[in-house]
Amino acid sequence: MTGAADGIVVVDKPAGWTSHDVVGRIRRLAGTRRVGHAGTLDPMATGVLVVGVGRATRLLGHLAARDKDYDATIRLGVTTTSDDADGEVVTSTDASTVGDAAIRVAMTALTGDLEQVPSAVSAVKVDGVRAYAKVRAGEPVELKARPVQVARFELRERRGEELDVGVTCSTGTYVRALARDLGAALGVGAHLTALRRTRVGAIGLDRARTLDELADEFVLVPLADAVSEAFPRWDVDQSDARRIALGQRLAPVGLPAGLVGAFGPDGSLVALVEERDDAVRPSVVFLAPDAC
Repeated sequence: MTGAADGIVVVDKPAGWTSHDVVGRIRRLAGTRRVGHAGTLDPMATGVLVVGVGRATRLLGHLAARDKDYDATIRLGVTTTSDDADGEVVTSTDASTVGDAAIRVAMTALTGDLEQVPSAVSAVKVDGVRAYAKVRAGEPVELKARPVQVARFELRERRGEELDVGVTCSTGTYVRALARDLGAALGVGAHLTALRRTRVGAIGLDRARTLDELADEFVLVPLADAVSEAFPRWDVDQSDARRIALGQRLAPVGLPAGLVGAFGPDGSLVALVEERDDAVRPSVVFLAPDAC
């Protein structure tokens, strides 16, 4: 496909690929370099990776900020340098005596508003350098705790020392760190062995396509449709559409909290707007004033 329109592609990321690898593949399929992704997935992880093409790249930061669902598997009794199966084993402990009740109590304590220390092998920057680069260079890394929210951390099935869990969490939450902290709370250590993202905001796994499927049929969700699905919709008349496109503020109209998609009378996407401080303010403008 050449000269793809603006929109998003929902990829079912394969294991072993970096998010950047996926972006590179979509650039070739879409015939443009203006491609980015919302919310990095580690190479071992699979599942929903939202990729923006063209002007839809301006949506990505806002889509990445939405909450996310994961299916994961945690291995009790073994810690690793990266808190997942890609790292080297640091400690190994017998976890056979840990009961299900203790696991559920520890998981409950890791639910809600938390101060989470990201995994050392992560993309968090320390003095302008990615933490994982410092670790690979043999440098010590101490990351500061940051606020995250875990709305759901549930045990679905236990298979010996393997725990199948479900997680709903805010952006910036490391499921690897949840596994690490669960193992620490139980006194036996733990690490993540599998991770699959099943939802980003309103976008679920049912919308995702593998890279092979996309090579056969490039499915692009048009920009206006993506905004309609991901954000509340506000239809405006031509006068207000032009004012928004010019970056002007409008009088408050009682819009829902957060970003809202503003659409012109012909159904075209004008902007993402937000009502705050007694005004409707454009946040991301997509339509040129002369197009209104």
